[in-house]
Amino acid sequence: MKRIKKTALDLLDDIYSLAYWMTGNEEVSSDLVYSTYLSANTKTEEKMLLKTFRECYLKRFGQNAGCCWGQQPCNSFAQPGDSMMQSAADVKLSILLNEISDLKHLQISEIVGKPVETIRLWLLWGRQLLANTNPVNASHLKAS
Repeated sequence: MKRIKKTALDLLDDIYSLAYWMTGNEEVSSDLVYSTYLSANTKTEEKMLLKTFRECYLKRFGQNAGCCWGQQPCNSFAQPGDSMMQSAADVKLSILLNEISDLKHLQISEIVGKPVETIRLWLLWGRQLLANTNPVNASHLKAS
């Protein structure tokens, strides 16, 4: 099935959703979207706009800003999460690009600049980590 090309305006909701899931804050998300769109115009393609979003996010927060998932403290990563901390923001962004923007592995690899196999591993590990830190699955953590 051929994917319909989206304009920068068509992607506004997706970019805001990505920003919100990456930051968890409405005001910061709005600022991040604003920064992203300052670098764009009406003819900016989806891949370039998402690359710009990533650059804006990393410029503001850095790579390790994405490592706090769920209600776990930032230092609670267990294997294979330890190896992901070096690229925590890109792992989280990769999962969100796949889930929110419905991008394929190759498209995500072009946006974050990593090989497709790395993206596949990140998606596998990231989803497992999210499943293990889900508040519904982590009810035993609140028992103390």
